[in-house]
Amino acid sequence: MTAAKKPATRRKTPLPRPSKCPDCGGNGECTEAVKVGTRKGRITDDHQTGLCLTCWGSGEAPTD
Repeated sequence: MTAAKKPATRRKTPLPRPSKCPDCGGNGECTEAVKVGTRKGRITDDHQTGLCLTCWGSGEAPTD
């Protein structure tokens, strides 16, 4: 006697990945150079990291 065949299951297609945010490159953080001085605003070697305001830190491109 042969075993009963199982019905073929459907292959699940993976969901498409969301595109990366154009401003932060998909990491959710933006880096700015630190300026020192009141008049000339000399740029130092230091950097300040903050939350990306376009994607709010998710790294995904906005849909609207």
